[in-house]
Amino acid sequence: MTNIETFVQMVKESDNIVFFGGAGVSTESGIPDFRSVDGLYNQKYDYPPETILSHSFYIRHTEEFYRFYRDKMLCLDAKPNTTHQKLAELEQAGKLKAVITQNIDGLHQMAGSRKVLELHGSVHRNYCQKCGKLFDARYILESSAKTPLCDSCGGNIKPDVVLYEEGLDQQTMEDAVYYISHADLLIIGGTSLAVYPAAGLIDFYRGNKLVLINKSTTQMDRRADLLIQAGLGEVFGQIVC
Repeated sequence: MTNIETFVQMVKESDNIVFFGGAGVSTESGIPDFRSVDGLYNQKYDYPPETILSHSFYIRHTEEFYRFYRDKMLCLDAKPNTTHQKLAELEQAGKLKAVITQNIDGLHQMAGSRKVLELHGSVHRNYCQKCGKLFDARYILESSAKTPLCDSCGGNIKPDVVLYEEGLDQQTMEDAVYYISHADLLIIGGTSLAVYPAAGLIDFYRGNKLVLINKSTTQMDRRADLLIQAGLGEVFGQIVC
């Protein structure tokens, strides 16, 4: 039995599954990640993406932040792929209890997943820092101003995404710990497990069915009960719900 066949069998036998995913979940939808050969870290900008996507840079260089953000972070035409769809089907079948994601693209919800814990926020939620009015991602993308402004009070609008130097939402983290600690099967996919505190969530898993699916090696490979080095679509495409 191949590793993928073993994985499919584990999914079939489990009814308390939690999925924890990163950028690799969305690359098959055409959304670039940060650390791969073709990722954002290997493209040329005046500043490294990690610097641009920091709280201090947003405060000091808001126009430059939005130039990059609109260009590279708002992939509003992207559609859910096989992995997103299969996870939604597993939830509808009562087998998957939660998706915990580091992504901010909203594709899990678009695919039909209902219990999605967004560790790093979402590009689809934006708020005026002055009056609190909410705006969608399309408003940010199509705003003619270099810095999007509130159409009610003129205040600056900030994406509801967790920038570098900002803390994660405490309630979201607590919920993630709860679901992971109670999971029968924990599937980790498409993440290098290099960004903390999110990567530290793996420490709360208490079971013996930890499946790690990633194209490249991670520092957590030795902790996996089942390791699959392949594309997520190839793996999840084998699941029949």
